[in-house]
Amino acid sequence: MNAASGDRATPQSEQYRDGQFHNVVTPKQPSGRQLLSLWWQFMFKDTRLTVPPAPLQLVPLTRAQLDQAPDGSIYRLGHSTVLLKLQGKYWMTDPVFSERASPVQWAGPKRFQPTPIALAELPPLAAVILSHDHFDHLDRETVIALADKAELFVTPLGVGDHLVRWGIAAAKVRQLDWWQSTQVGGINFTATPAQHFSGRSLFAKNPTLWASWVIDTGSERIYFSGDTGYFAGFAEIGRRHGPFDVTLLEAGAYDKQWEGVHMLPEQVIQAHQDLQGKWLMPIHNATFDLAFHSWDEPLEKLLALSAAHDVRLTMPRIGEPARLNDLQPAKPWWRAAGTRNEVAGSTQAASGEAPRDILASPR
Repeated sequence: MNAASGDRATPQSEQYRDGQFHNVVTPKQPSGRQLLSLWWQFMFKDTRLTVPPAPLQLVPLTRAQLDQAPDGSIYRLGHSTVLLKLQGKYWMTDPVFSERASPVQWAGPKRFQPTPIALAELPPLAAVILSHDHFDHLDRETVIALADKAELFVTPLGVGDHLVRWGIAAAKVRQLDWWQSTQVGGINFTATPAQHFSGRSLFAKNPTLWASWVIDTGSERIYFSGDTGYFAGFAEIGRRHGPFDVTLLEAGAYDKQWEGVHMLPEQVIQAHQDLQGKWLMPIHNATFDLAFHSWDEPLEKLLALSAAHDVRLTMPRIGEPARLNDLQPAKPWWRAAGTRNEVAGSTQAASGEAPRDILASPR
């Protein structure tokens, strides 16, 4: 099936009924009083473990370096923002360049470190690929800044309507339902299912669709998860579109209380295997404080789990080039900023508490 262009007043989708979009299976996530309680806890939590004690290592990136890079280069720019150089053109997922993942820039989760390249220095983009409309994935100021730099914006149903309202020309927006495909610059993009939710206000009820993406150049296949809980759809995507050269899977901002919409590390490993991935590159971490786990827990857990399950894991530093045909095994570069156990030890020593191993603690 093909994509629709521009504004869609009434979404035509099997996922859309009763005025909102739905998952195939209703996921486990907080609601009502529990949600309000979690917001309160999050606003007043101790951030000594959830924010790095020092800036994380990043690799500064320039336009000249990008132009000289070979085809098949991948760059994590922070959180779920990934820059890909494929077929001689540039493509970007979920661009967020603002200082905070928030509706306002005077409050909300603040970046651990700046992006490795400025918006103004980015090359022209053949397309921006968006997964859903949450603030840490759909950044209004970044989208507006990319309006002239990006040739096209490819989105799930309804997400493109935000862009049109913000002044992006409708002709530059393609909106897809799950399993629909569109071709751009010789690359095939397929919107695939995810298990999540949407809305840009506390009481919004899934007004737009969420999706993961299959990026198929004909010689390489890349999977981009967006945000999702673990679900049976991964195996179906793997059967239809796998194997994948690399899976870009969300791994961060998780908790047992909302594992239906954000995978736990063990589930990330299983999802990668379901997708028939060759290499796993975790995203959605090392940028914003969006949960109660320590800032480096996702990285440490995946390092251990990948070894235990014989999964090839690659975790380049923010801004560091990765090559699809020469991906490198993960090294714990983040430890240079100080580990959570070091911070916990110093904090508990000052308070007289016994240290504990956060990695081994149930969450």
